[in-house]
Amino acid sequence: MKTKRICTMQDLSCVGQCSLTVALPILSRYGIETCVLPTAILSNHTQFKSWSYLDLTSEIPNIYREWSNSGINFDGFVLGYLGKKQLADLAVELFDRFSAPNAPVVIDPVFADNGVLYSGFDLDYVREMAKLVAYADVIDPNITEACFLTGTPYQEDHGKDFALLLAERLSRLTKATVVITGVEFDGLIGELIYRNGETEYVMLPKLPAAYHGTGDIFTSVMSAHFFAGESLAQACLKAGKFVADCMRGTEQGHFYGVNFERLLAD
Repeated sequence: MKTKRICTMQDLSCVGQCSLTVALPILSRYGIETCVLPTAILSNHTQFKSWSYLDLTSEIPNIYREWSNSGINFDGFVLGYLGKKQLADLAVELFDRFSAPNAPVVIDPVFADNGVLYSGFDLDYVREMAKLVAYADVIDPNITEACFLTGTPYQEDHGKDFALLLAERLSRLTKATVVITGVEFDGLIGELIYRNGETEYVMLPKLPAAYHGTGDIFTSVMSAHFFAGESLAQACLKAGKFVADCMRGTEQGHFYGVNFERLLAD
């Protein structure tokens, strides 16, 4: 069986368990040929007090030229933290020029959490991401990102009704299956999967901790199972369980991320 070749486009933090540092080993562990398109190189992720940032936007056209010369294409795409609104157009060019037939696109629009935008992002970036998700087959924003993408005021209630409202509004922006993460009710946390008016919840017990980079891990594991042909419900369940196991195996206060590496052999 031909090994699938996937391209993941996001930043690379030299230190810290997130973005490409997470996506590359996880997708590779699933037997996927994982190619990377780094949007920037950071000395360390942004939960540290300071960091360096090398913008690679200007290099991407050169990479595209060489890929085109070599006849490279991809069986699927996973997008995470892009960082600059100009990269949205380069992402569309990536899909247009380098897609194998029927190559699915998974977009995690990483730019906000807990009701606020991450440092360095503004509403112009949000508007570009709202356009970009139209090219996706699956999107998995968290509650805050779904609020910003749809212009919905953020509220602390992350339950079924609010998640459904957000999913319905997101479906006006894209034909993608919508996976809203961080839905909470009855002591559970998980995802609402929404497609053509049909809904499905994938929930697990909520753990009393929060760690950086767990969204990147979730997207990587979910994408691997999705590319393997599993249903999104099964993909989300397995990804959620993996993230929970990683959290249980990580000491409190560890802000690098979670210790996912120990579980990759399973």
